[in-house]
Amino acid sequence: MIYVTGDMHGDLERFSAPALRKLKKGDTLLICGDFGFLWDGSKPELAALKKIGGKRYTVAFVDGAHEYFELLGAYPIVDWNGGRARHLGGKLYHMMRGELYTIEGKTVLAMGGGTCPDEDLRDDSRMRWELPSREEYDRALEAITAVGGHIDYIITHEPPLKIKAFLQLKSGSQSRSEASGLNTFFEEMGKCCTFKRWLFGSMHMDKHIASTHTAVFKKVIGLEG
Repeated sequence: MIYVTGDMHGDLERFSAPALRKLKKGDTLLICGDFGFLWDGSKPELAALKKIGGKRYTVAFVDGAHEYFELLGAYPIVDWNGGRARHLGGKLYHMMRGELYTIEGKTVLAMGGGTCPDEDLRDDSRMRWELPSREEYDRALEAITAVGGHIDYIITHEPPLKIKAFLQLKSGSQSRSEASGLNTFFEEMGKCCTFKRWLFGSMHMDKHIASTHTAVFKKVIGLEG
């Protein structure tokens, strides 16, 4: 079964949550950005990656705005479930931007990227590729076209523009990052495809917005049907 959770920011204790301890061999956990376990390349960090890759279930994540992109880019690109992914070892993968995967018979469009809400980190060279390139935007659109515009699930870090604005207005806070061209792209992308569910993690909340859109953070959501 496919499960989805939100930003982890390098917190290994998240994998000890009761909901994740229930995952079985053959299951897949998708993380909606800010995986955060690649930040300094230290021995403890490499040990954490090895531990995650050794889980009985597969772990795959889209990148967010808190990743060491240059370090992430050093990992080999492999074919994983019909799309390109970076293999971090064992059963741990990075779902590359704009790639379409077929996981347990379901099509999953992955699109990482985001803008950092932390002013003290915005000039950090580790985050220089936080927003997608034109090529990555095009790849997502090509993937949608290749399946006739019909996708089962969309996994991103950021939400579409109108949903981001709604959630910020609802909470009365601008504490998360401001909207960017990526949010606008997602707004338009959503109009040219059909999908069962779109899940994103950047807002750091667990909220069922509509039958098609879900903000996820600490919860672990099973994708059925």
